[in-house]
Amino acid sequence: MTSHRVAAALLEVCVETLPEALQATEAGAGRLEVCAAMSESGTTPSIGLVEAILERVRIPVVVMIRPRGGDFTYDDNDLDVMRRDISAMKRAGAHGIVSGVLESTGVIDRDATKALIEAAAPLSFTFHRAFDLTPELETALAMLRSLGVHRILTSGGASTALVGAGAIARLAQQTGDSMSLIAGGGVRAGHVTELLEVSGVREVHARPTKRRAKSAFATRDIVFGATIPVPERSELDPEGVRALVRELGSLG
Repeated sequence: MTSHRVAAALLEVCVETLPEALQATEAGAGRLEVCAAMSESGTTPSIGLVEAILERVRIPVVVMIRPRGGDFTYDDNDLDVMRRDISAMKRAGAHGIVSGVLESTGVIDRDATKALIEAAAPLSFTFHRAFDLTPELETALAMLRSLGVHRILTSGGASTALVGAGAIARLAQQTGDSMSLIAGGGVRAGHVTELLEVSGVREVHARPTKRRAKSAFATRDIVFGATIPVPERSELDPEGVRALVRELGSLG
């Protein structure tokens, strides 16, 4: 397996609340991706959250545009909502958009993705990890490059970025200077140097988490919809972010 010379890399941290955004920034993140519903792998956050984060941080902020959980195949109604959300995020001052659309077969939906890229312009556009579900990563990358995508967030089609680091390296050889790959998927301080050595990327995406303490009333036998009112959930671990920043800062 080929190793690359390791230089310092940018750390993008995924956040879903204002406190998390402030914690990630204070811990040394280089960019934030703002999402909602990380339990569903991320959906579009509220405009209020995005505005509040943009008012309080001084690093780039990109925003997930995904109207619901589940698959990444959207109809015209979904796409209408997505374009409206992109317009709202642009007006709020977001620095980039993170989104993407697949066809039912798993290949990139070229027309729908192109429409979202055009709606996002002139902001940067990152195609999210739906990319890893495509049947042929090299073909998908070539299409996204032709559409003008700026970045692709990927684990190399594997369970984690470290497992897929070799595939990410092969994809990186294909990108050229017009786009970047962000290695994402289970990225942690203990292996980020190896990930960079093998993949050769210069951007990593992470969300180190910890379990949030349960509220005293969370054990009451009451159900709202399909869940109890206050289910156990994870939240950003600032110490995990600091550990990544320290490790990345030691490189180069």
